[in-house]
Amino acid sequence: MIKISRHNILQKSEYKKLRSDRYASYDTGQGKAFEEGKLTLEDLRSYAIENGEPATTSGRQDYLENLINRFI
Repeated sequence: MIKISRHNILQKSEYKKLRSDRYASYDTGQGKAFEEGKLTLEDLRSYAIENGEPATTSGRQDYLENLINRFI
């Protein structure tokens, strides 16, 4: 049952797209370099000082919890 639910969540819902959108900043630029181990936290701190805080976006946790609960 758990295996079927996991499959349905990953293949029959928008979970994967939402997750991809949420972490898109790790696919390019400084986020990608950090993920690949090419930048330290100090490097990111310097980048943030120079470029300012990134725009805050909702993680949509409540929505994701409800989406997953539909398949359980």
